[in-house]
Amino acid sequence: MKRQPAKAQLEEELYERRAGICKAFANPVRLKILDMVSKGDCPVSEIRERLGISLANLSQHLAVLKAAGVVGTRREGKQVHCFLAIKEVKQACSLISDVLRAQVKNEQRLKI
Repeated sequence: MKRQPAKAQLEEELYERRAGICKAFANPVRLKILDMVSKGDCPVSEIRERLGISLANLSQHLAVLKAAGVVGTRREGKQVHCFLAIKEVKQACSLISDVLRAQVKNEQRLKI
Protein backbone atom coordinates (compact mmCIF):
# COMPACT_ATOMS: atom_id res chain seq x y z
CA MET A 1 0.00 0.00 0.00
CA LYS A 2 1.30 3.43 -1.00
CA ARG A 3 1.75 6.09 1.72
CA GLN A 4 0.14 9.47 1.21
CA PRO A 5 2.40 12.51 1.24
CA ALA A 6 2.31 14.51 4.49
CA LYS A 7 0.27 17.30 2.85
CA ALA A 8 -2.38 14.84 1.67
CA GLN A 9 -2.52 13.22 5.11
CA LEU A 10 -3.00 16.61 6.76
CA GLU A 11 -5.73 17.52 4.28
CA GLU A 12 -7.51 14.22 4.94
CA GLU A 13 -7.32 14.78 8.70
CA LEU A 14 -8.78 18.27 8.28
CA TYR A 15 -11.71 16.83 6.30
CA GLU A 16 -12.31 14.30 9.08
CA ARG A 17 -12.22 17.00 11.75
CA ARG A 18 -14.52 19.24 9.72
CA ALA A 19 -16.99 16.37 9.40
CA GLY A 20 -16.82 15.80 13.17
CA ILE A 21 -17.59 19.45 13.92
CA CYS A 22 -20.39 19.52 11.35
CA LYS A 23 -21.85 16.39 12.98
CA ALA A 24 -21.70 18.12 16.35
CA PHE A 25 -23.51 21.15 14.88
CA ALA A 26 -26.13 18.98 13.13
CA ASN A 27 -28.64 18.90 15.98
CA PRO A 28 -30.92 21.71 17.21
CA VAL A 29 -30.37 20.83 20.89
CA ARG A 30 -26.59 20.97 20.47
CA LEU A 31 -26.89 24.31 18.67
CA LYS A 32 -28.92 25.65 21.60
CA ILE A 33 -26.23 24.42 24.00
CA LEU A 34 -23.58 26.17 21.90
CA ASP A 35 -25.60 29.39 21.97
CA MET A 36 -25.88 29.18 25.75
CA VAL A 37 -22.19 28.52 26.41
CA SER A 38 -21.08 31.08 23.82
CA LYS A 39 -22.35 33.73 26.24
CA GLY A 40 -20.07 32.39 29.00
CA ASP A 41 -19.63 29.42 31.32
CA CYS A 42 -22.94 27.77 32.07
CA PRO A 43 -23.82 25.23 34.76
CA VAL A 44 -25.06 21.89 33.40
CA SER A 45 -28.09 22.16 35.71
CA GLU A 46 -29.07 25.47 34.07
CA ILE A 47 -28.63 24.09 30.56
CA ARG A 48 -30.78 21.07 31.42
CA GLU A 49 -33.47 23.23 32.98
CA ARG A 50 -33.61 25.75 30.13
CA LEU A 51 -33.75 23.03 27.49
CA GLY A 52 -36.20 20.87 29.42
CA ILE A 53 -34.32 17.64 28.74
CA SER A 54 -33.16 14.81 30.97
CA LEU A 55 -29.66 14.73 32.39
CA ALA A 56 -28.98 11.54 30.40
CA ASN A 57 -30.01 13.25 27.15
CA LEU A 58 -27.91 16.32 27.96
CA SER A 59 -24.92 14.10 28.76
CA GLN A 60 -25.19 12.47 25.34
CA HIS A 61 -25.26 15.85 23.58
CA LEU A 62 -22.34 17.13 25.64
CA ALA A 63 -20.37 13.98 24.82
CA VAL A 64 -20.76 14.71 21.08
CA LEU A 65 -19.75 18.35 21.54
CA LYS A 66 -16.77 17.39 23.71
CA ALA A 67 -15.66 14.69 21.25
CA ALA A 68 -15.66 17.33 18.50
CA GLY A 69 -13.50 19.49 20.75
CA VAL A 70 -15.87 22.46 20.78
CA VAL A 71 -17.12 22.31 24.38
CA GLY A 72 -15.30 21.62 27.61
CA THR A 73 -16.45 21.06 31.16
CA ARG A 74 -15.00 21.88 34.53
CA ARG A 75 -16.13 21.00 38.03
CA GLU A 76 -16.69 23.76 40.55
CA GLY A 77 -17.67 22.21 43.86
CA LYS A 78 -20.70 20.04 43.16
CA GLN A 79 -21.56 21.80 39.92
CA VAL A 80 -20.25 21.07 36.45
CA HIS A 81 -19.88 24.06 34.15
CA CYS A 82 -19.71 23.98 30.36
CA PHE A 83 -17.69 26.40 28.26
CA LEU A 84 -16.61 26.91 24.66
CA ALA A 85 -13.28 25.15 24.21
CA ILE A 86 -12.62 27.07 21.00
CA LYS A 87 -13.73 30.72 20.87
CA GLU A 88 -14.02 30.58 17.06
CA VAL A 89 -17.05 28.28 17.47
CA LYS A 90 -19.08 31.37 18.34
CA GLN A 91 -18.02 32.95 15.05
CA ALA A 92 -18.79 29.74 13.13
CA CYS A 93 -22.31 29.58 14.59
CA SER A 94 -22.85 33.24 13.76
CA LEU A 95 -21.66 32.64 10.19
CA ILE A 96 -24.03 29.69 9.80
CA SER A 97 -26.90 31.88 11.02
CA ASP A 98 -25.93 34.54 8.46
CA VAL A 99 -25.97 31.93 5.69
CA LEU A 100 -29.41 30.73 6.79
CA ARG A 101 -30.80 34.30 6.89
CA ALA A 102 -29.49 34.87 3.36
CA GLN A 103 -31.06 31.58 2.26
CA VAL A 104 -34.47 32.60 3.66
CA LYS A 105 -34.22 36.03 2.00
CA ASN A 106 -33.32 34.40 -1.30
CA GLU A 107 -36.28 31.99 -1.04
CA GLN A 108 -38.62 34.89 -0.30
CA ARG A 109 -37.33 36.79 -3.34
CA LEU A 110 -37.90 33.76 -5.55
CA LYS A 111 -41.55 33.50 -4.41
CA ILE A 112 -42.32 37.08 -5.50
